[in-house]
Amino acid sequence: MDCIFCRIIAGAAPASLIYRDALCVAFMDIQPVNPGHLLIVPFTHAAQLADLNAASAERLMTVAQRLGSALRQSSLRCEGVNLLLADGEAAGQEVFHVHLHVVPRFAGDGFGFRFAPTYHQRAPRADLDQAAALIRAALPTPEA
Repeated sequence: MDCIFCRIIAGAAPASLIYRDALCVAFMDIQPVNPGHLLIVPFTHAAQLADLNAASAERLMTVAQRLGSALRQSSLRCEGVNLLLADGEAAGQEVFHVHLHVVPRFAGDGFGFRFAPTYHQRAPRADLDQAAALIRAALPTPEA
């Protein structure tokens, strides 16, 4: 069991737990962006989001909604919330067990997203249509 999140789920590694149900667990991030930064981790070990079953993926978002609301109601500073799921090394994923970050935000907290210099340039519709067609072609057939 070399996955730190699997060890936390099994109770073999320490964590500051917030929530646990039949599909996932939530605990404090040990390298928080801001106080209250937490992670929601499915019990199923899946390295990438595409490997995670639909029920667990759905639960992550449902729990994120509840915990985001709890952050806003707590005495922790929280003027907004970012949800972040890094899927793959190029996306910044460091622990290869799917996990959803719930990050409390406030004005001037110093955290943010850095966009490419071309971000504010609108893409030509033909390019968007072509990308959409490539993604549609790669979609798996719907489950019956």
